[in-house]
Amino acid sequence: MANNVLNRYLFEDLSVRGELVQLDETYQQIISSKEYPQPVQNLLGELLVATTLLTATLKFEGSITLQLQGDGPVSLAVINGDHDQKVRGVARWEGDIADDADLHTLMGKGHLVITITPNKGERYQGVVGLEGDSLSEVLENYFIRSEQLKTRLWIRLGEHEGKPHAAGMLLQVVPDGTGSPEDFDHLEQLTSTIKNEELFSLEANELLYRLYNQETVQLFNPQEVEFHCGCSRERSAGAILTIDKKEVYDILAHEGSIALHCDYCGANYSFDKDQVEELYNQPGTENKTVH
Repeated sequence: MANNVLNRYLFEDLSVRGELVQLDETYQQIISSKEYPQPVQNLLGELLVATTLLTATLKFEGSITLQLQGDGPVSLAVINGDHDQKVRGVARWEGDIADDADLHTLMGKGHLVITITPNKGERYQGVVGLEGDSLSEVLENYFIRSEQLKTRLWIRLGEHEGKPHAAGMLLQVVPDGTGSPEDFDHLEQLTSTIKNEELFSLEANELLYRLYNQETVQLFNPQEVEFHCGCSRERSAGAILTIDKKEVYDILAHEGSIALHCDYCGANYSFDKDQVEELYNQPGTENKTVH
Protein backbone atom coordinates (compact mmCIF):
# COMPACT_ATOMS: atom_id res chain seq x y z
CA MET A 1 0.00 0.00 0.00
CA ALA A 2 1.39 3.40 -0.99
CA ASN A 3 0.79 6.17 1.54
CA ASN A 4 2.30 9.55 2.39
CA VAL A 5 3.78 9.66 -1.07
CA LEU A 6 3.57 11.87 -4.14
CA ASN A 7 4.02 10.47 -7.64
CA ARG A 8 4.51 12.50 -10.80
CA TYR A 9 3.83 11.06 -14.23
CA LEU A 10 3.80 12.13 -17.86
CA PHE A 11 1.80 11.01 -20.89
CA GLU A 12 4.61 10.85 -23.41
CA ASP A 13 2.45 11.11 -26.54
CA LEU A 14 -0.18 13.56 -25.32
CA SER A 15 1.64 16.55 -23.74
CA VAL A 16 -0.22 16.15 -20.47
CA ARG A 17 1.37 15.75 -17.04
CA GLY A 18 -0.15 14.21 -13.94
CA GLU A 19 0.30 13.85 -10.20
CA LEU A 20 -0.99 11.40 -7.63
CA VAL A 21 -0.80 11.92 -3.87
CA GLN A 22 -1.89 9.41 -1.21
CA LEU A 23 -1.86 10.40 2.46
CA ASP A 24 -2.81 8.71 5.68
CA GLU A 25 -0.50 9.35 8.66
CA THR A 26 0.47 12.82 7.42
CA TYR A 27 -3.19 13.82 7.23
CA GLN A 28 -3.94 12.19 10.57
CA GLN A 29 -1.15 14.14 12.28
CA ILE A 30 -2.48 17.46 11.00
CA ILE A 31 -6.05 16.88 12.18
CA SER A 32 -5.01 15.41 15.54
CA SER A 33 -3.60 18.66 16.99
CA LYS A 34 -7.12 19.86 17.86
CA GLU A 35 -10.61 18.38 18.20
CA TYR A 36 -11.72 19.57 14.78
CA PRO A 37 -15.34 19.03 13.72
CA GLN A 38 -15.55 16.56 10.82
CA PRO A 39 -16.27 19.22 8.15
CA VAL A 40 -13.19 21.16 9.30
CA GLN A 41 -11.10 17.98 9.17
CA ASN A 42 -12.35 17.52 5.61
CA LEU A 43 -11.49 21.11 4.71
CA LEU A 44 -7.94 20.67 6.00
CA GLY A 45 -7.68 17.39 4.08
CA GLU A 46 -8.73 19.09 0.85
CA LEU A 47 -6.24 21.89 1.41
CA LEU A 48 -3.52 19.37 2.22
CA VAL A 49 -4.05 17.38 -0.96
CA ALA A 50 -4.28 20.55 -3.07
CA THR A 51 -1.16 22.11 -1.54
CA THR A 52 0.85 18.93 -2.07
CA LEU A 53 -0.23 18.70 -5.70
CA LEU A 54 0.52 22.38 -6.34
CA THR A 55 3.88 22.28 -4.55
CA ALA A 56 4.88 19.51 -6.94
CA THR A 57 4.46 21.96 -9.83
CA LEU A 58 7.20 24.25 -8.48
CA LYS A 59 10.21 24.68 -10.74
CA PHE A 60 12.34 26.01 -7.88
CA GLU A 61 13.08 25.43 -4.19
CA GLY A 62 10.51 27.13 -2.00
CA SER A 63 7.04 26.75 -0.54
CA ILE A 64 3.35 27.20 -1.29
CA THR A 65 0.72 28.20 1.24
CA LEU A 66 -3.00 27.82 0.61
CA GLN A 67 -5.02 29.90 3.06
CA LEU A 68 -8.81 30.13 3.23
CA GLN A 69 -10.18 33.19 5.01
CA GLY A 70 -13.82 34.04 5.59
CA ASP A 71 -16.51 35.45 7.85
CA GLY A 72 -18.24 32.09 8.40
CA PRO A 73 -17.80 29.65 11.31
CA VAL A 74 -14.30 28.91 9.98
CA SER A 75 -12.28 32.12 9.94
CA LEU A 76 -9.05 30.50 8.80
CA ALA A 77 -7.82 27.23 7.32
CA VAL A 78 -4.25 27.01 6.08
CA ILE A 79 -1.79 24.43 4.79
CA ASN A 80 1.86 25.12 4.00
CA GLY A 81 4.10 22.78 1.99
CA ASP A 82 7.56 23.06 0.49
CA HIS A 83 9.55 21.49 -2.36
CA ASP A 84 10.65 18.70 -0.01
CA GLN A 85 6.97 17.91 0.65
CA LYS A 86 7.15 18.85 4.32
CA VAL A 87 3.67 20.03 5.26
CA ARG A 88 1.80 21.53 8.20
CA GLY A 89 -1.60 23.13 8.72
CA VAL A 90 -4.17 24.52 11.11
CA ALA A 91 -7.74 25.84 11.17
CA ARG A 92 -9.68 28.19 13.46
CA TRP A 93 -13.42 27.98 13.98
CA GLU A 94 -16.17 29.07 16.35
CA GLY A 95 -19.50 27.59 17.36
CA ASP A 96 -21.29 24.48 16.23
CA ILE A 97 -20.80 23.24 12.68
CA ALA A 98 -23.32 21.02 10.92
CA ASP A 99 -22.03 17.65 9.75
CA ASP A 100 -23.06 18.42 6.18
CA ALA A 101 -21.51 21.91 6.03
CA ASP A 102 -19.90 22.62 2.65
CA LEU A 103 -17.15 25.05 1.65
CA HIS A 104 -19.43 28.09 1.47
CA THR A 105 -21.26 27.26 4.69
CA LEU A 106 -17.93 26.93 6.50
CA MET A 107 -16.22 30.00 5.09
CA GLY A 108 -19.15 32.35 4.46
CA LYS A 109 -18.02 35.29 2.38
CA GLY A 110 -14.38 34.49 1.85
CA HIS A 111 -11.44 33.99 -0.44
CA LEU A 112 -8.41 31.79 -1.04
CA VAL A 113 -4.93 33.28 -0.72
CA ILE A 114 -2.19 31.45 -2.63
CA THR A 115 1.32 32.42 -1.54
CA ILE A 116 4.38 31.18 -3.43
CA THR A 117 7.66 31.83 -1.64
CA PRO A 118 10.90 30.92 -3.46
CA ASN A 119 13.98 30.41 -1.30
CA LYS A 120 15.65 32.79 -3.75
CA GLY A 121 13.63 35.45 -5.49
CA GLU A 122 10.46 37.43 -5.00
CA ARG A 123 7.39 36.23 -3.15
CA TYR A 124 4.15 35.99 -5.12
CA GLN A 125 0.64 36.17 -3.71
CA GLY A 126 -2.69 35.72 -5.46
CA VAL A 127 -6.18 36.17 -4.04
CA VAL A 128 -8.97 34.05 -5.50
CA GLY A 129 -12.70 34.34 -4.90
CA LEU A 130 -14.50 31.17 -3.78
CA GLU A 131 -16.15 30.61 -7.14
CA GLY A 132 -17.26 27.00 -7.44
CA ASP A 133 -18.85 24.34 -5.28
CA SER A 134 -15.56 22.89 -4.05
CA LEU A 135 -11.93 23.76 -3.45
CA SER A 136 -11.03 21.80 -6.60
CA GLU A 137 -13.22 24.07 -8.73
CA VAL A 138 -11.82 27.20 -7.06
CA LEU A 139 -8.28 26.11 -7.93
CA GLU A 140 -9.18 25.06 -11.46
CA ASN A 141 -10.56 28.56 -12.06
CA TYR A 142 -7.37 30.01 -10.64
CA PHE A 143 -5.21 28.05 -13.11
CA ILE A 144 -7.34 29.09 -16.06
CA ARG A 145 -7.12 32.77 -15.14
CA SER A 146 -3.55 33.01 -13.89
CA GLU A 147 -1.62 30.53 -15.99
CA GLN A 148 -3.98 29.79 -18.89
CA LEU A 149 -3.26 26.11 -18.35
CA LYS A 150 -6.08 23.57 -18.47
CA THR A 151 -5.95 21.83 -15.09
CA ARG A 152 -8.21 19.33 -13.32
CA LEU A 153 -8.02 18.21 -9.71
CA TRP A 154 -9.65 15.27 -7.99
CA ILE A 155 -9.63 15.36 -4.18
CA ARG A 156 -10.99 12.45 -2.16
CA LEU A 157 -11.38 12.06 1.60
CA GLY A 158 -12.68 9.13 3.60
CA GLU A 159 -11.83 6.23 5.86
CA HIS A 160 -9.77 3.23 4.88
CA GLU A 161 -9.11 0.40 7.32
CA GLY A 162 -10.71 2.52 10.03
CA LYS A 163 -8.44 5.56 9.64
CA PRO A 164 -8.83 8.91 7.85
CA HIS A 165 -7.26 9.08 4.41
CA ALA A 166 -6.80 11.91 1.92
CA ALA A 167 -5.76 11.49 -1.69
CA GLY A 168 -5.93 13.27 -5.00
CA MET A 169 -4.88 13.53 -8.60
CA LEU A 170 -4.00 16.37 -10.93
CA LEU A 171 -3.90 16.60 -14.70
CA GLN A 172 -2.40 19.60 -16.45
CA VAL A 173 -1.58 20.47 -20.05
CA VAL A 174 2.17 20.68 -20.60
CA PRO A 175 2.83 24.30 -21.64
CA ASP A 176 4.69 23.42 -24.84
CA GLY A 177 1.76 24.11 -27.15
CA THR A 178 1.64 20.60 -28.63
CA GLY A 179 -1.23 19.16 -26.62
CA SER A 180 -4.78 19.09 -27.90
CA PRO A 181 -8.05 19.71 -26.01
CA GLU A 182 -9.26 16.31 -27.21
CA ASP A 183 -6.29 14.55 -25.59
CA PHE A 184 -6.90 16.30 -22.30
CA ASP A 185 -10.64 15.61 -22.37
CA HIS A 186 -9.96 11.94 -23.02
CA LEU A 187 -7.60 11.65 -20.04
CA GLU A 188 -9.99 13.68 -17.90
CA GLN A 189 -12.79 11.20 -18.57
CA LEU A 190 -10.55 8.27 -17.69
CA THR A 191 -9.34 9.88 -14.46
CA SER A 192 -12.89 10.70 -13.38
CA THR A 193 -13.60 6.96 -13.08
CA ILE A 194 -11.22 6.63 -10.12
CA LYS A 195 -12.78 5.17 -6.98
CA ASN A 196 -11.89 6.20 -3.42
CA GLU A 197 -10.87 2.66 -2.53
CA GLU A 198 -8.41 2.61 -5.41
CA LEU A 199 -6.93 5.97 -4.47
CA PHE A 200 -6.52 5.00 -0.84
CA SER A 201 -5.05 1.55 -1.31
CA LEU A 202 -3.33 0.92 -4.67
CA GLU A 203 0.32 1.45 -5.53
CA ALA A 204 0.91 4.08 -8.19
CA ASN A 205 1.90 1.58 -10.89
CA GLU A 206 -1.27 -0.45 -10.48
CA LEU A 207 -3.55 2.55 -10.17
CA LEU A 208 -2.18 4.26 -13.27
CA TYR A 209 -2.38 1.04 -15.25
CA ARG A 210 -6.05 0.61 -14.34
CA LEU A 211 -6.80 4.14 -15.50
CA TYR A 212 -4.54 4.54 -18.51
CA ASN A 213 -3.56 1.07 -19.78
CA GLN A 214 -3.92 2.18 -23.41
CA GLU A 215 -1.55 5.13 -22.95
CA THR A 216 2.23 5.46 -22.67
CA VAL A 217 2.84 6.75 -19.16
CA GLN A 218 6.23 7.65 -17.69
CA LEU A 219 6.17 7.37 -13.89
CA PHE A 220 8.89 9.27 -12.04
CA ASN A 221 10.47 8.42 -8.70
CA PRO A 222 8.07 8.93 -5.77
CA GLN A 223 8.57 11.63 -3.17
CA GLU A 224 7.70 11.16 0.49
CA VAL A 225 5.21 13.59 2.05
CA GLU A 226 5.62 14.17 5.78
CA PHE A 227 4.21 16.36 8.51
CA HIS A 228 6.81 18.82 9.75
CA CYS A 229 5.88 21.52 12.24
CA GLY A 230 9.22 23.23 12.80
CA CYS A 231 8.41 24.43 16.31
CA SER A 232 10.93 23.92 19.11
CA ARG A 233 11.76 25.13 22.59
CA GLU A 234 14.56 27.23 21.06
CA ARG A 235 12.14 29.00 18.71
CA SER A 236 9.71 29.58 21.55
CA ALA A 237 12.54 31.12 23.58
CA GLY A 238 13.31 33.38 20.65
CA ALA A 239 9.67 34.45 20.53
CA ILE A 240 9.77 35.45 24.20
CA LEU A 241 12.77 37.67 23.51
CA THR A 242 10.74 39.63 20.96
CA ILE A 243 8.16 40.60 23.61
CA ASP A 244 8.59 43.77 25.66
CA LYS A 245 10.46 42.81 28.81
CA LYS A 246 8.00 44.56 31.14
CA GLU A 247 5.15 42.58 29.61
CA VAL A 248 7.11 39.35 30.08
CA TYR A 249 7.63 40.01 33.79
CA ASP A 250 4.00 41.07 34.23
CA ILE A 251 2.97 37.66 32.86
CA LEU A 252 5.44 35.89 35.15
CA ALA A 253 4.12 37.83 38.15
CA HIS A 254 0.51 36.85 37.43
CA GLU A 255 0.94 33.34 36.01
CA GLY A 256 4.22 32.13 37.49
CA SER A 257 5.45 31.09 34.03
CA ILE A 258 5.08 31.89 30.34
CA ALA A 259 3.37 29.19 28.29
CA LEU A 260 3.49 29.00 24.51
CA HIS A 261 1.29 26.66 22.50
CA CYS A 262 1.91 25.49 18.93
CA ASP A 263 -1.31 25.41 16.91
CA TYR A 264 0.27 23.21 14.24
CA CYS A 265 1.28 20.23 16.36
CA GLY A 266 -0.27 20.91 19.78
CA ALA A 267 3.08 21.10 21.61
CA ASN A 268 3.35 23.27 24.73
CA TYR A 269 6.47 25.07 25.96
CA SER A 270 6.70 26.60 29.44
CA PHE A 271 9.33 28.97 30.88
CA ASP A 272 9.51 29.95 34.55
CA LYS A 273 11.20 33.10 35.89
CA ASP A 274 14.63 31.49 36.27
CA GLN A 275 14.50 30.15 32.72
CA VAL A 276 13.42 33.54 31.36
CA GLU A 277 16.29 35.26 33.18
CA GLU A 278 18.67 32.73 31.60
CA LEU A 279 17.35 33.80 28.20
CA TYR A 280 18.01 37.46 28.95
CA ASN A 281 21.51 36.65 30.20
CA GLN A 282 22.57 34.90 27.01
CA PRO A 283 25.43 36.56 25.10
CA GLY A 284 24.13 39.01 22.54
CA THR A 285 20.82 39.60 24.29
CA GLU A 286 20.18 43.32 24.79
CA ASN A 287 18.67 44.99 27.84
CA LYS A 288 19.82 42.34 30.28
CA THR A 289 18.91 44.30 33.37
CA VAL A 290 15.92 42.83 35.15
CA HIS A 291 13.48 45.40 36.54
